[in-house]
Amino acid sequence: MNDTIESKKKFKFNMSFYYQSTIAYFVFFILYVIIRGEFVEDSFTLITKDPIIYFFGLIVIISVISLFYNLYKSRYLYIDETGIEFANRNGSKKINIADIESIKLTRERKRLPNKAFRIIRIKLKNRRRVLLIRPYDYENDEALANRFIEIKEKLEKKNV
Repeated sequence: MNDTIESKKKFKFNMSFYYQSTIAYFVFFILYVIIRGEFVEDSFTLITKDPIIYFFGLIVIISVISLFYNLYKSRYLYIDETGIEFANRNGSKKINIADIESIKLTRERKRLPNKAFRIIRIKLKNRRRVLLIRPYDYENDEALANRFIEIKEKLEKKNV
């Protein structure tokens, strides 16, 4: 049973950035309304004429829309012994291990150990452009990077 769980691994798209940015924009919007309305102008009637309020409101609305859009898409990445599958609410696309020419992982630099900039480049045999994956965009990014390292080692053994 444990072997079947490990053979197909599911990585959910990380939504924490969208949650954090929406909350931060909303808090800044409310703080600006409170400061501008009560302390500077002494009434809320002059707030409606302030273009910065409209700008902050637009940013909050765009942030909420992008959060709900990404929640709706419900993106996942499945990795099993046969390939890599990119799935969302509308469908999925599977890349077989046999179709992969090479996998390159950027190294972590000692002076810049930020894992958010780590990129996995997948070169496919039947595609000219390289497929880029940022492990930080998915939950459990370290396990995702380790799975790609395993696939890379498997490909190197097969090519030798």
